Amino acid sequence: RFYLHPELSEDLVGTHPPGAHSLVAVSVGYFLEDFVDMLCNQKLHQSWELLFHHSVVIVCFGIAVLLHQYVGFALVALLVEINSIFLHLRQILLMANLVHSTCYRLNSIINLGTYVVFRIATLAWMTRWLFLNRENVPPAMYAVGTVGMAIMTPMNIILFYRLLRSDFFK
Repeated sequence: RFYLHPELSEDLVGTHPPGAHSLVAVSVGYFLEDFVDMLCNQKLHQSWELLFHHSVVIVCFGIAVLLHQYVGFALVALLVEINSIFLHLRQILLMANLVHSTCYRLNSIINLGTYVVFRIATLAWMTRWLFLNRENVPPAMYAVGTVGMAIMTPMNIILFYRLLRSDFFK
């Protein structure tokens, strides 16, 4: 989207290409469905962190969908989900008891690389953007964004540490 619509890099608040609003709206639906599925099918002590993560995403993306603003910012946030492919594949390989396989090892390396690029770097960029644009963002939206980043960043750093410890420093 950013390659095809360079104006997005100039205005993440009011500008969004065709289909972007729908993509963010569908993402809200996905996070809502996954939230309800976890509530119904998992024990709370196993899923509370992910439920909390989903709650933050639903609120932030929901605001973008309802206001038709910050859709560009939400698109940037969706880059984080590229890494989810490898996190989910890791879970599948663990459930299949393939932890000692070449496939698991390769996925661990790709997972870590995409984690750094698409989670940590993206969240750092978003935090920087929010700070640099604080005068152009209404106080309520700035508060939501700041709280969202203050929750997501430590959660992702902790998960990164757990992945490192589990897959590389056993």
